[in-house]
Amino acid sequence: MYKHILIFMKIISLAIKSQLLAFGLLAGTLYAAEPPIELGRVESGPVASSYPAEATIEALDASTVAAQVQGRVVDVRVDAGSRVSRGDILMRIDASEADQAVAAADALVAQARANLSNARASYDRNRSLVARNFISRSALDQSEANWRAAEAQLKAATASRAQAATNRGFATVTAPISGIVSARLIEQGEMAQPGRALLSMYSPGAMRAVADLPQYKLDQLRKGALKARVEFPTEGRWVDATSVTLLPSADPQTHTVRARVQLPSALPGVVPGMFARVHFLSGEAPRITVPAAAVLRRGEVTAVYVSDGKGGFRMRQVRLGEALDESRVEVLAGVAGGEELALDPVRAGMAVKSAAAR
Repeated sequence: MYKHILIFMKIISLAIKSQLLAFGLLAGTLYAAEPPIELGRVESGPVASSYPAEATIEALDASTVAAQVQGRVVDVRVDAGSRVSRGDILMRIDASEADQAVAAADALVAQARANLSNARASYDRNRSLVARNFISRSALDQSEANWRAAEAQLKAATASRAQAATNRGFATVTAPISGIVSARLIEQGEMAQPGRALLSMYSPGAMRAVADLPQYKLDQLRKGALKARVEFPTEGRWVDATSVTLLPSADPQTHTVRARVQLPSALPGVVPGMFARVHFLSGEAPRITVPAAAVLRRGEVTAVYVSDGKGGFRMRQVRLGEALDESRVEVLAGVAGGEELALDPVRAGMAVKSAAAR
């Protein structure tokens, strides 16, 4: 009986050992099949020098639509995010007062026409009487003056009527441009006043970055053709500016000059009000740069994993300068030109911990 139990236990032990061996071989195979960590090189040499400045994105074609007549808003057809075409109706303002003004102007036009007709008839009669010497010449001159005055009154009444009709047209608010409504600033039922902003909108086709430059940098930047690259830090995206324009005056309070940096048309995801950083290019300067993918950021620690040339890595803290583009960043201290870095610092850190555990 005990022999059978011992034989059974040996069989189970052999089975467990064979499974552990198979698992170890599989794990070793998987570990061996894992691709090596790709390396990047620290480069030292002249690169484009730039001056970074914080900027705000704005649309080239933007508009704030304001009320031109007084009245209650009775119809609102758009909201923030709505796409509209030029001439589309955005909202309507109560036109009762404007209708009454047009009706009053129509009455004044009718009165002026009647006065003109009467004055013309009086002039014609007086001219016939003068020909027969029944009235004096001065009476004819007076009737002619009345006729000319009646003509002027009719023109004034007609102009007033046209103005009233135009004001009534302002009760229907239409889109001045084709684009997107960025904000609606009034609700249905509220009272609109002349000059009160109703909504704002912009055309998404063309954008620019607006930055302020200190005046001590202007001479350096104006040495050659002014060029710039625009960085969107939150997205890690860089774009080349199509043109850079410096305004011909400085702000008297900040003593800065505003730069308008034109962006390529139809950039996806770029909307007015976004934060950007403009890098104004100004010649070349020697710098040490590393691949951006090699930089590891953990809280306040910024580091890279330097290859030891034997398949291992050593973590080394670095002090970064400015980003040169989406792929490389300047290093002020911590590495030297020619060293190789892990382009996957997370895997490199795991490999260092695994080697230390062994």
